[in-house]
Amino acid sequence: MPERRKILVVLKGYPRLSETFIAQELLGLEKAGFDLTLISMRRPTDKKRHPVHDEIKARVVYLPEYLHEEPLRVLKSLFAGFSRKGFGALMKRFFADLPRDISRNRFRRLGQALVLAREWPDNGQWLHAHFIHTPASVTEYASILTGVPWTVSAHAKDIWTSPDWELNEKLSSARWAVTCTRTGYEHMRTLTSRPDAVHLSYHGLDLARFGHFSGDRSKRDGSATSDPVFLLSVGRAVEKKGYDILLNALALLPKDLAWRLEHIGGGDELAKLKALASTLGLSERIVWKGALAQEDVLDHYRRADLFVLACRIAANGDRDGLPNVLVEASSQRLACLSTNISGVPELLTDDKNGLVVPPEDPIALAAALERAIRDPALRHRLGDAAEQRVRAHFDYHSSIAQLTQLFEAEWEKTP
Repeated sequence: MPERRKILVVLKGYPRLSETFIAQELLGLEKAGFDLTLISMRRPTDKKRHPVHDEIKARVVYLPEYLHEEPLRVLKSLFAGFSRKGFGALMKRFFADLPRDISRNRFRRLGQALVLAREWPDNGQWLHAHFIHTPASVTEYASILTGVPWTVSAHAKDIWTSPDWELNEKLSSARWAVTCTRTGYEHMRTLTSRPDAVHLSYHGLDLARFGHFSGDRSKRDGSATSDPVFLLSVGRAVEKKGYDILLNALALLPKDLAWRLEHIGGGDELAKLKALASTLGLSERIVWKGALAQEDVLDHYRRADLFVLACRIAANGDRDGLPNVLVEASSQRLACLSTNISGVPELLTDDKNGLVVPPEDPIALAAALERAIRDPALRHRLGDAAEQRVRAHFDYHSSIAQLTQLFEAEWEKTP
């Protein structure tokens, strides 16, 4: 086994409630013996933390989120950069990128990379970025300036909202890239002359944290107004999650069908969605719970009757990969209803271990909702099959083993 190197992991923000899959991976790498320092481009905004965040031992270093807020730190880093061997190559790359992306964001990533290179925490020997958009920009610029190799984990939004030229540049310079859905994997492979450097690696779950739920699932069938079917959705209130589609589908259900919906998550569109629910006459049946810690989310998975997420492709191309909440819900024998977007069909097969409908189709979604609400036996069958698939194919130890092999293979051939 090659000697393991100190890895600086560049993140957009840390900790984040919506990115448990990243925190889980970081903890898994630490348990596998990797020495990490976390480099966050933003300070946390969430008021709560998941238990997994408290288990991660890595030190966190925060870069200046906005350059004007820490001008001395940025200027010192710029002057220090002048004397570095890689400064000319970095400026050449930056001024090649700038005409294609004339934005404050481009200057911010350069400044953050200069700060990272000057302060260089804990004698880092490798750079790894989570997300191939802005975190990878900072990471790649720092790599050019310092000569330290870099790798990247791509996910969903970062792939589909980045221009092809930028993905091509980054995939050409990163030692390797991993992504968590076959659709993202196949797309990235078309954008590089090094397709073998792109790897498919499902996040999976820490199945010890999401242990088997042996409790009884309810037999609610929507006929009793005193005991309505409990629908659950977990996700940020953003366009790609399709919550407006879900609300419109719920409004199409027969008025005498007894159901209630609980939503967990923050997001910029919460106020708009609450207003839409009121307009559709659904407010009395919906509870908006905001962001919750992981143990509270797990409790909801175990009490709910059906999990629903109406994933769609947003106007700017943003979309989910394989939403981790679908894997989590499935691990708890909770039947799931979603759409055939991105990686969802890699987990759920319609009528075998879940219900899958086309996106942007409230009528189809309403039909699937009514079927699942009225048929508890169907929900039980789908939930049992979903758990079997997750426990057989989505154990996160497999992804940690794959990442370990990728890192160590590079270190064997890199002096």
